[in-house]
Amino acid sequence: MDEDQVIPVYISLGSNLADRKSNLEAVRSALPPAVVVQEASSIYETEPWGYADQPDFLNQILLAETQLTATDLLAYVKDLEIAIGREPSFRFGPRLVDIDIIFYGDQSIQEPDLEIPHPRFRERAFVLVPLAEISPDLLIPGTDQSVSDLLGELDISGVHRYQE
Repeated sequence: MDEDQVIPVYISLGSNLADRKSNLEAVRSALPPAVVVQEASSIYETEPWGYADQPDFLNQILLAETQLTATDLLAYVKDLEIAIGREPSFRFGPRLVDIDIIFYGDQSIQEPDLEIPHPRFRERAFVLVPLAEISPDLLIPGTDQSVSDLLGELDISGVHRYQE
């Protein structure tokens, strides 16, 4: 990748421990300058996915730009999770903050520690609802399906705009 190339990325944020909204704000504040947020969806309250016996999540999607490679971006957001206070837990368990890269430009990446588009985003209303809010017509890399097309295939009853 050209060092000066700016790549649009879609990043999913989630939190279900402590002050969930402040945790999302902490991520948004800590991303620059390596990742510059261009647009943020509304915050949604969502039922847990994968492991139900835990508090509800707050979720949000960010459209951002970066010059980091996909691998460097993954390392950057994982380091950020730890800096904000995420501690190891079990798969799909509760977490202070969770940051996932959903899309990295229009690239498809298959590496041992990195899959883009995110491998389970199609199954997750907590990703697709806020993503459809900011980019409903975005085409999924390698397909002719839009975000709205995928959203129409999911049960979104457990996803609600967050009201403080």
